[in-house]
Amino acid sequence: MRGEAAALAGLDEAARRRLPADAGRLERYVRRETPTGAVDALDALADLVVADARAAGFRGGRVPTADPASGDAVVLDLPGRGARAGDAPALLLAHHDTVHAVGAVPVRRDGDVLHGPGTYDMKGGIVVALAAAELLRDARLGHRPVRLLLTPDEEVGSPATAGLIRDAARDAAYALGLEAPGAHGGLKTARRGSTRLRLHVTGQAAHAAVDPGAGVSATEELVDQLLAARRFLAGHPSVLANVGVLSGGTRTNVVAEHARADLGLRFVTGASERAVLRHLTDPAPVRTGAQVRAEVLSRRPAWEPGAASAGLLAAVTAAAARVGQQ
Repeated sequence: MRGEAAALAGLDEAARRRLPADAGRLERYVRRETPTGAVDALDALADLVVADARAAGFRGGRVPTADPASGDAVVLDLPGRGARAGDAPALLLAHHDTVHAVGAVPVRRDGDVLHGPGTYDMKGGIVVALAAAELLRDARLGHRPVRLLLTPDEEVGSPATAGLIRDAARDAAYALGLEAPGAHGGLKTARRGSTRLRLHVTGQAAHAAVDPGAGVSATEELVDQLLAARRFLAGHPSVLANVGVLSGGTRTNVVAEHARADLGLRFVTGASERAVLRHLTDPAPVRTGAQVRAEVLSRRPAWEPGAASAGLLAAVTAAAARVGQQ
């Protein structure tokens, strides 16, 4: 026990000594820009992470997702050591996709500050996981097994990897998300639910001047559907809604036959999520002859505060105290 206490006491200094190498690793990852859907770039970064992880003692590698157009996920397992080698694994969750198009946010380093897509969210988290594994190895500390899962589609709601996440979590003792905290460093024990919803509208094309009465405008129907959704959502003030994408029609002299809109919805509670989705996923046409259909593109349920999260937070707080952190 005295040896373990001494090793724990030395972790902070050991982590500081390796900062230049970890910063260099982060910069290498960030310079490999990986917007969601850029399969070749995502898989290339995944290969680099796998190589670094294997050097740190992990086993595993890339695994296919439910949608090949998303790129591969990465599943890595670090065997346990000592008396806890047979315990249920800790699950560390991360993602390697980023938001911005390549070149939209230039990568640059100003002294000790690195700027670029994924620096904070969340290639930094991947570097932290690998650094932690290497620190455990070098200190020869006993620990439970660790599973590290990287997904390539988190920024769009994890539609292709939700099953992988559930499978990885099924036998885990607990899960920690490695996404960086807000400005004040707080750990998150709850999160809004997130749903991407697409409204499809089909009308009837016609010449807008010669025979407008023969047409049914999909674009006008879509506008009315969005106004109706706004009125309904006014009764759910905790729900965040954003109409992010609109498209429809072909020409100004043609009554539009097709239109669609993509909505982003975020929910504080499961109850509001269920009520809103029940309503918005069963739209009724406003005008005769129009057809309206809702498609759920991705959905992450609301994660509400609870005893399990509070208990895990207490355990993390205690663990942090053992290595001199708050």
